[in-house]
Amino acid sequence: MPLTDLSLAELETYRSPAIEPRDFDEFWTRTLAEQSVHAGAPARFEPIDSPLRTVEVQDVTFAGFGGTPVRGWFLRPRNVEGPLPCVVELPGYGGGRGLPHESLLYSAAGYAHLVMDVRGQGAHWLAGDTPDPQSVGAPRYPGFMTDGIADPDDYYFRRLIVDAVHAVQVAAVHPSVDPDRVCVMGGSAGAFLALATTALGARVRGVICDVPFLCDVRRGCDIATDGPYLEVAGLLRTRRDLVSRAFATLGYFDGVSFARRATAPALFSAALMDPICPPSTVFAAVHEYAGPVEMTTWPFNRHEGGEGYQQLRRLAFLDQQLAAS
Repeated sequence: MPLTDLSLAELETYRSPAIEPRDFDEFWTRTLAEQSVHAGAPARFEPIDSPLRTVEVQDVTFAGFGGTPVRGWFLRPRNVEGPLPCVVELPGYGGGRGLPHESLLYSAAGYAHLVMDVRGQGAHWLAGDTPDPQSVGAPRYPGFMTDGIADPDDYYFRRLIVDAVHAVQVAAVHPSVDPDRVCVMGGSAGAFLALATTALGARVRGVICDVPFLCDVRRGCDIATDGPYLEVAGLLRTRRDLVSRAFATLGYFDGVSFARRATAPALFSAALMDPICPPSTVFAAVHEYAGPVEMTTWPFNRHEGGEGYQQLRRLAFLDQQLAAS
């Protein structure tokens, strides 16, 4: 399988030519201010019967964008004294919270673990339970990438980012969690959400961004050969009149801009044969990141990245960042 993008030497010097909107900060300040009334709403943590003998499981419901209920799972090791360090996980594109037994790694390692559901998704790989009633319902290409793309206020990922910000806040106030020892993480679209959440002021010790999506977005739309970027091309193939408006909207949702505003220690990874999130788009965000960064590349992998090997790197990073002070 060939490389899908630049050579590693070229990636190490690549910089995105994207110009962010002049009112990027104002847009996100306004968004969070508008949603602050929902951010403080109490979350529900309901214990469930589970065959898992070493893990306690709670069904989570909290207020996301517009007060919409967002689901999740909260897992913690059984019979372990708290408060515990916590990992907030944001699933990737098409996934949801799944079933509790599908997310045991981090509770097995001794962490509390909140897995956020993804509104409207959860039918492609891990099942989900959260609808998206605020979708504007405008014509779109199948998928979520073009939902509301004509206006940044209506864009799907605006709602999703707010949900993720609230998820981190909800995890931090759980009685089992040490609010000073929280990390946020994800892969692909989940990595983008983790990056955005960190940039928008989430109180986290660290962020893990594996093969992140929505970084250097125009380049991703231009060169990706698989995955959600093709949804944008599919829409604009017929709606030629929307090209400028679509990319103007996407400018408010580019991980490169969020990277400039994130300072928590970060672990990134890229796969050099990734046709979904071309590695140059990942390096574009890494090169703009405002805090300390560890970077891992997987030269012969596609969008699966390092999988189990990267999970070991995640655990080492979490151990370093979430150690007791």
